[in-house]
Amino acid sequence: MASANNVTELIITGLFQDPEVQKACFVLFLPVYLATVVGNGIIILSVNISKSLCSPIYFFLGYLSLVEICYSSTVVPKFITNLFAKLKTISLKGCLAQIFFFHFFGVTEILLLAVMAYDRYVAICKPLYYTAIMSRPVFCLVVGSWMGGFFHSIIQVFITIPLPFCGPNAIDHYFCDLHPLFKIACMYTFVVGVIMFVNSGLFSVFSFLFLVSSYVIILFSLRNHSAEGRRKALSTCASRITVVILFFGPAIFLYLRPTSTYMEDKVVVVLYTVIMPILNPIIYTLRNAEVKNAIRKLWGRKVNSRMG
Repeated sequence: MASANNVTELIITGLFQDPEVQKACFVLFLPVYLATVVGNGIIILSVNISKSLCSPIYFFLGYLSLVEICYSSTVVPKFITNLFAKLKTISLKGCLAQIFFFHFFGVTEILLLAVMAYDRYVAICKPLYYTAIMSRPVFCLVVGSWMGGFFHSIIQVFITIPLPFCGPNAIDHYFCDLHPLFKIACMYTFVVGVIMFVNSGLFSVFSFLFLVSSYVIILFSLRNHSAEGRRKALSTCASRITVVILFFGPAIFLYLRPTSTYMEDKVVVVLYTVIMPILNPIIYTLRNAEVKNAIRKLWGRKVNSRMG
């Protein structure tokens, strides 16, 4: 199969073809990407510097912010620079690398969200045992999340490398992903499509069900808490449920459906590649007094050091 390859470079059609719309996308998405990097970077600094953010949940939040930056950076910078390119191209090896890192950071984020759900379950349902349960396996849970993302991505790339590409070489998308790449392969891709369906689609569904079930159990257990405890727990769960729905909705929509080239598919992908990473600092920061206070102290310390 590999000998049938005569394609070394791929053409990316992009999100829109209209030059004016592309300019509007640049004006919209560049500030969003910069805000993603800065916002999540501030959370990482705050978690590492602030002594008040020493709970395991903030350790997980710091790594989640790091993953958000990396996840967005696998797609958005190339997408933004391509907005002004007459011919949007990427090498086949570069395409495979983008697929690997896109799925690597995406699945790592999913697993970190599952770890954070478990952390909240222990904190709310078993508060007296929280320190004993969560103090030891914190680092192992983070490493496990990264390893899970790595092995998932290895499978995605492993099923893609043997595919022959003999032309045409145009991908109807704004970045490299499995669906559009399978469409230009010079072979029947039903089997690799099934593998992708299991590795991405069903994995997303089961992860979504696990997370939703976790928060349902947490909400059910709130009956035995005080009014103030219920209010705080509901606020925490509401923000995390929002993240889960916004992240998993588009992923399930795309990877559980047959391959298509509908415009709405590209728009849905924009939601979880461009918009979702900026929602992490907004949702987790604005609804968390400890994080907000740590950020204020961090910037207050910098201002004072400059004045001094």
